[in-house]
Amino acid sequence: MVRGLGELESTIMEHMWAIKQPASVRAVLEHLRQDRTIAYTTVMTVMDKLHTKGMLKRKSAGRAYIYEAVSSKEAYTAEVMRESLAGSGNRAATLVHFLERLTPEEASALEAALQVYPPGGRGA
Repeated sequence: MVRGLGELESTIMEHMWAIKQPASVRAVLEHLRQDRTIAYTTVMTVMDKLHTKGMLKRKSAGRAYIYEAVSSKEAYTAEVMRESLAGSGNRAATLVHFLERLTPEEASALEAALQVYPPGGRGA
């Protein structure tokens, strides 16, 4: 489950991130109905809540809305990580604990990311 989102909100966001294009409530409903029984109004309500939370943007399309993810899953995950770090109390200790728990693959990904965006990269 995506942090800070309920189970259905997470499922809908995972779908929106995967399709990488605008979608109607009806289209999302059809996708969700492959795995569960769910009402149109339930999906509509949850997508409206995701819009209110700033996760989805929407535009009118006749009597309905077309929704689109505001940011990528990676950008959202980075924001959740940043907020967690900011709320940790001791950022340095939190980062040390984080680094201690990295798998070799995660450590390689971190090294690659630091090549793209080195420490102090904001104008340094």
